[in-house]
Amino acid sequence: QVQVVESGGGLVQPGGSLRLSCAASGSIFMINDMTWYRQAPGKQRELVATISRGGITRYVDSVKGRFTISRDNAKNTVYLQMNYLNPGDTAVYSCNVALKRISFGRVMEYWGQGTQVTVSS
Repeated sequence: QVQVVESGGGLVQPGGSLRLSCAASGSIFMINDMTWYRQAPGKQRELVATISRGGITRYVDSVKGRFTISRDNAKNTVYLQMNYLNPGDTAVYSCNVALKRISFGRVMEYWGQGTQVTVSS
C-alpha cells in the first residue's frame, strides 16, 4: 500500500504566497519523479512543475520565476513554494509520485487527493 497526501492549500490574496507539501508513505523502495499538477474549473489538468530524484526541475511557463519545486528524499516529500499568486493560479493542485515498490519492480504512479488553492481578494 502507498499513500500520497497533499497539504497546504487555502485562500490567499493576490500577490500572496502558499507552500504546498506532498508526502508519500507506505511500501516504497525508491521514488523517481515527483510532479505537481493543477486543474481549474472547466479547464484541462496541466503539469505545473516536476522534479527528478536528482533534483532536475521543469516548470510550465506561466509559473516560472514565481513557483519553486523542491523535495526531501529522506522524507519522501515534495514541496511547491508559490509566490506572487494571482487569480489565474486558482485550481485544485494534485501531486503525482512515480515510484518503485520493490527494487526489480516497474515504476508506478500514485496520486494524492488534491488540495484547493484559491487566489481572491
